[in-house]
Amino acid sequence: MSQTVFITGGAGFIGSALIRLLIRESDWRIVNIDKLTYAGNLESLAELGNTPRHIFSHTDICNRPALDDLFNQHRPTGVIHLAAESHVDRSIHGPGEFIQTNVTGTYELLEAARAYWNSLEGSERSGFRFHHVSTDEVFGSLGPTGLFTETNLYQPNSPYSASKAASDHLVRAWHHTYGLPTLLTNCSNNYGPCQFPEKLIPLMIHNAVSGKPLPIYGKGDNVRDWLYVDDHAKALRTVFERGVIGETYNIGGHNEKTNLEVVDTLCALLDQLQPRADGRSYIEQKISVADRPGHDRRYAIDASKIARELCWIPQESFETGMRKTVRWYLDHRDWVERVVSGEYRHWMDRNYGDRK
Repeated sequence: MSQTVFITGGAGFIGSALIRLLIRESDWRIVNIDKLTYAGNLESLAELGNTPRHIFSHTDICNRPALDDLFNQHRPTGVIHLAAESHVDRSIHGPGEFIQTNVTGTYELLEAARAYWNSLEGSERSGFRFHHVSTDEVFGSLGPTGLFTETNLYQPNSPYSASKAASDHLVRAWHHTYGLPTLLTNCSNNYGPCQFPEKLIPLMIHNAVSGKPLPIYGKGDNVRDWLYVDDHAKALRTVFERGVIGETYNIGGHNEKTNLEVVDTLCALLDQLQPRADGRSYIEQKISVADRPGHDRRYAIDASKIARELCWIPQESFETGMRKTVRWYLDHRDWVERVVSGEYRHWMDRNYGDRK
């Protein structure tokens, strides 16, 4: 029998990748709960058509009565919680929305899930799972060596990472205090198709082919571990299905790169796949800009636990994942242009309206 799973933030970058995977490779029925803030784009799910296994609900996770109605109506076997404000730069200039969605929203969702779970009996109760998806940024900044493990102390350095750290602590507390069956994952930097163009990789691709500068913070020597989004989606399914209740799993791509290396790789791929009309390299469009306040120096994930216990490893190398990513953005310039112009909002209104 097909199970019903709630996915919050399913119109976002990672959430939409997860839903596309699950519709392709499982028989799950998905209730996609999304507020549709600026980064929510249902066009990323257009390939699903009108499949009855994808139900969209335009709902804010801070709206407890609406959440209760959804639980009572659809009676899910679990929740995968991805809804979050996620861009560090935006959190620096406007932290309030991050506290509201990431902290208050997670609290309201936990309480709605707990009330629903307490109403269940037998196998429905024992089989329920609440999977919270978080970030490696909660651990703070690493030095030149070492990796983040599941036992690292939390040391968030931005309003975004602080709000995610708070939500992680809420999930852990709801498990230990109330017995809610939770799972928690912390992932490294995701990249791939359908990412909002404010993020480093899609921004650089869009700027490059538009003839605009490629702005790099400071010296470009900040290091991140890059994870292809489809690999992350597969890891999330693996943890949700087979993870041990109460456990935390780090998910990483084993691809440490400086921001400068990322941009240089993009430029080299664009030189091959879509050369500039003047024959010169895109690398000439790079410029240095003032560094971001509190910019963490290095993140790197130790993903050995999920590999050892759940047999998940990433399938894409940085080279193969980046080539797929650049190719996708070149082939979907219309998608990017609709996002940049705001037209994607009108697309959603025409095709989805305000479906509950």
